Amino acid sequence: VEGDPVEAKLELVAATHVARLDVYLRLPEELEPAGEEGTARAVALRRGEQRELDFELTARLWGAHALGPLYLRARDPLGLVSWEGVLARPPSVRVYPKEDTLRRIVQPRDTQVFSGSEVARRKGEGIEFADVRPWSAGDALKRVNWRASARRGELWVNESHPERNTDVILFVDSFADARQAGEGTLDLAVRATAALADAYIHRRDRVGLISFGGILRWLLPGMGTVQLYRIIDALLDTEVILSYYWTEIDVLPRRTLPPNALVIALSPLLDRRSVGALLDLRARGIDLAVVGISPLPFTTRPARGLDAVAYDIWTLRRDALRHRLQQAGVAVAEWQNDEPLQAVLEEVRSFRRHARIARA
Repeated sequence: VEGDPVEAKLELVAATHVARLDVYLRLPEELEPAGEEGTARAVALRRGEQRELDFELTARLWGAHALGPLYLRARDPLGLVSWEGVLARPPSVRVYPKEDTLRRIVQPRDTQVFSGSEVARRKGEGIEFADVRPWSAGDALKRVNWRASARRGELWVNESHPERNTDVILFVDSFADARQAGEGTLDLAVRATAALADAYIHRRDRVGLISFGGILRWLLPGMGTVQLYRIIDALLDTEVILSYYWTEIDVLPRRTLPPNALVIALSPLLDRRSVGALLDLRARGIDLAVVGISPLPFTTRPARGLDAVAYDIWTLRRDALRHRLQQAGVAVAEWQNDEPLQAVLEEVRSFRRHARIARA
């Protein structure tokens, strides 16, 4: 996980005597040495000797990172001749994004037929009280409400809301990314997606993934820890890819979304194709919520001149875009990088709650 230490071991086997062997392990920008020794070593090996070199690393950023290349240089005892080599196939390290702890998540509008942790709106077998009704043939004795029956002089039974699971699709917008100082909106989207996937899967919900960018990727909904690792592994391959093939594509194929699914989109709302896809989902009656990852912390407003005016106009257009989505009935909350994800989800929950009351 991001920030965790990584131990790398290099095993050396000498077929002959080596007076001096210089070893240097080159690291990608996302990994850095944890100690002062770095990743350069100099050792002497006897014939047939085996030795292990330990490297202490720190995973700074999520992703699949290749260690290396590994450079080797051996010298003769007099230092007159040297032999150099490079490890052809270095290993890779998969660093998972750091997840936030979520106390509450966005509740879906509809549930599925399987048991879970979400209280369904429909009535059925469950433990959550819904209403009372007159007794009819076939009702179980344990469902009789004796207090209501005593007051009304006839048998009345309790009705309940069943506990069902839900289908949740996490929509990651990878068309554009605003970056500054080694961090950007895509990093926040990946971390938030991993946290949401973990929270919903622990509730026994089915979770799927859609990466909508230069290349469309989707993962069918599933349950359990295996599905969680599938989603995280798919997130590690998420990147902004420039593709002219997708210049006019702004809708999602219908087969990528199961019926009655909740779609939670994490997008900086920088590309018109992703915005068009979200509006199309809402027009098709999909239960949609949008977490807009603000690119403003990763940009700098010019001091003066026409550039400053253009920057202000751009921010006003972003506000108008959020208002357009809200007018379409989509819960939209803007997420700054210094705010906890839970606060943004509470804003989405509040919008959806008041929107349902308004429609009623």
